[in-house]
Parts: sequence; C-alpha cells; structure tokens
Amino acid sequence: MFLMAGEGEVFNIKIWKRTAIASLALAILCSAFYFFAMRPRRVVPILMYHSISNQKGSSLHVSPENFSRQMMFLSKSGYSVITLDKLVEHSKSGTRFIPRTVVVTFDDGLKDNYINAFPVLSKYNIPATIFLITDYMGTRPTYLNWDQVRLMAENGIDFGGHTRSNVYLPTVKNPGLLRDEIAGCKEDIELNTGMAAQYFCYPTGGFNEEIKEVVRKAGYKGACTTNRGYDKSNLDIYELNRVKITNSDTTKPFSYRAKLSGYYNVFRKFRKGD
Repeated sequence: MFLMAGEGEVFNIKIWKRTAIASLALAILCSAFYFFAMRPRRVVPILMYHSISNQKGSSLHVSPENFSRQMMFLSKSGYSVITLDKLVEHSKSGTRFIPRTVVVTFDDGLKDNYINAFPVLSKYNIPATIFLITDYMGTRPTYLNWDQVRLMAENGIDFGGHTRSNVYLPTVKNPGLLRDEIAGCKEDIELNTGMAAQYFCYPTGGFNEEIKEVVRKAGYKGACTTNRGYDKSNLDIYELNRVKITNSDTTKPFSYRAKLSGYYNVFRKFRKGD
C-alpha cells in the first residue's frame, strides 16, 4: 500500500508529534526523578587526601603536579571550597548548599602537606582541614612540626584531631586510654597552637557508638570517617563520609567529576563503621 504525497506529510507530522510528546514526557519524568529522588540525596563532597608526594605504590599518595591540577580545576571551574566548620554549621541548621560546593581535608599531618600542598592551597585561596596524629608532630621526620602547624593555622588552614598515636580506635577497650587518644589529641593541638581543634577524624575510618560519644564529650563539633558512615546523606555530623581522591582522578576526568558531583555516596559501596 502506497501513501499519496499529502498522506505522507500527515503521517510524518503525526510521527513528529508523537516523538515530541514522548521526549517531553521523558524530560518531565527525568526532572521529577532528579528533584524528588536524587536531589535530596545530594551531599557536599568532603575530599580526603593523605600524602602529596611522588611516592609510588599507594593510592594514598597524590603527586604534587596532580594535586595542583586538581586544585586549579576547582578554582577555574567555579567550585566553592568551604571550611569543614561551615559545612557542619549549615548541616545542623538544615541549610542546603548549592551544587559545586566542596570541602578539602587531609589525614595524618604529613610534612609534605606543608611543602607541597600548602603553597597550592594558598595560591588558589582554598581552605582545608588537616587532621593531626599529635604524638608524631616534631618527633618523626616525615610529619609536621608545631612551627609548621602554627604557620599554616595563621594562614587559613584548620587543624583537627586524628588521635595521639594513630591507633585503630575499635581495638581500644580501656576507656581511659580511649579518652586519652581522642581528648588528649585535642588538648595537644590547642596547647601547641593556641587555636581550637574543633573536628576529629577516625583513623582508618573505624568507629562505633561508644567512640562517637567520647568524641562528643571531648568537645569536638563533628567527626569524619572514610566510607564507613551509616548515613549516606551525612546528616550525622559525627560520622561524615568522605571521598578519597587519587592520582588517577586527574587522568580520568569523569571519575573526578563524579566524586565532585555530590551523588557519589548514592552509588558507592559502604563498609561497617567498626
């Protein structure tokens, strides 16, 4: 059966209308899914770094060149890098941040944070929090000393606790020792810097409810883990999940953008807190 010229035009118009209606319906459906299902699950990504060095063999080491590229990307692409304190304060009030808001953190207090990261952070005016293992400060050659900590603290870097000896806290059964590792760490920072240590970070992300309570009683305003927090929305400010950034994120732009999107927690695998 063959269509006349006029009939063919009518047939094509019908197909076009159906396609347009289907496309519109799909767009509405996707928008509804985003605003009612995905958007409420968006969280401000807290980026986690450790060493900024050329050391090989571990995903905990990001080269100075790659770190510089990553911070430049945040600066040039319109990201708002806020302090951990600002994130927690807004979280407690229920305020939601606009997309492209991130937080930068470092674990352990390694000397290369001062040598390789601090100049880059200063260049792009990016605030950050470094969690310190206080017994290591000035006693181990690869870790910061208190003079370096004070200098950075005076220039936009916040410092938090990461225990005194980097012990995996769920293995500490002595209540007095647990308090010493957590509260004592806070006391060390404040004694040596004259500034408040407001946040804590669980070594290797390990925690339980007892440990969280010790952190609260020590006077910390919040605490970070790795991907062990039970609350994917980061509403519990004493088990804030973070996103580990690696060298490969520089060579895989999609990976880095995904981690910065705020939806990374929705899809990634989580581990138990302890």
